[in-house]
Amino acid sequence: MFIAVLDLRTASTDRAAALAQLDSERNEILAMAGNLDFRVYAARDDDGAVAVIHEWVDEPSFAAYLSSEAFARSGEMIRPLMTAPPVSRRFHADLLETV
Repeated sequence: MFIAVLDLRTASTDRAAALAQLDSERNEILAMAGNLDFRVYAARDDDGAVAVIHEWVDEPSFAAYLSSEAFARSGEMIRPLMTAPPVSRRFHADLLETV
């Protein structure tokens, strides 16, 4: 499994627009080959912070997402709203169990 955790920051007045853009792409991303999950979170203690957690079958599936129109659309809309560079942490993981 391949997991990507994206943290980004916007001005508090722009966070709703960033969240709406990510939410608008959710169904398309979930339908992509190899996608296991796509979750968007607004930080409860920081009104400019957004986190996105992706789960993919493998790294090539994630790479296909990075070259997708959904990724490009979100970047075009959200990047100008960011107040700092985004941080993306990426992991190879093995699922031990689901309980």
